[in-house]
Amino acid sequence: MESLCGADCSNCEYGKNGGCPGCVNTNGCPFGKQCSIAKIILEEGKEAYEAFKQQLIEEVNHLGIEKMPPIATLVPLNGAFVNLAYPLPNGETVKFLKDDEMYLGMQAEVEGEKRCFGVIASREFILVCEYEENGANPELILFQKR
Repeated sequence: MESLCGADCSNCEYGKNGGCPGCVNTNGCPFGKQCSIAKIILEEGKEAYEAFKQQLIEEVNHLGIEKMPPIATLVPLNGAFVNLAYPLPNGETVKFLKDDEMYLGMQAEVEGEKRCFGVIASREFILVCEYEENGANPELILFQKR
């Protein structure tokens, strides 16, 4: 199974279980619908995709989030792996992402800290959170429309 964006499909549970034929084989529709990352690559080219990632990196680094180290790169991530349930003040929890979508993201570890930052972004939003190992005890720091 091959990706258009460079995602490591070998670690994806959808692919391991035969639920995903890959985006090259499906013309950018690995989950039965158009992948937003594949759409950029197919319609605008790989160069536009790389420019889009760089623009997101600059936006994230200019957010000014205390203690968050600068982000140097963003990688394609499946929503099913990064869709954490965040606690709200009223005691409920909510997920903001779609499990069957690809996002650009990165984990930013803070030296000497047990918690790390997670960044997830798309054309529509930027999400920044903090969490412990394996996504435990997540805290939403920012969810911003782009």
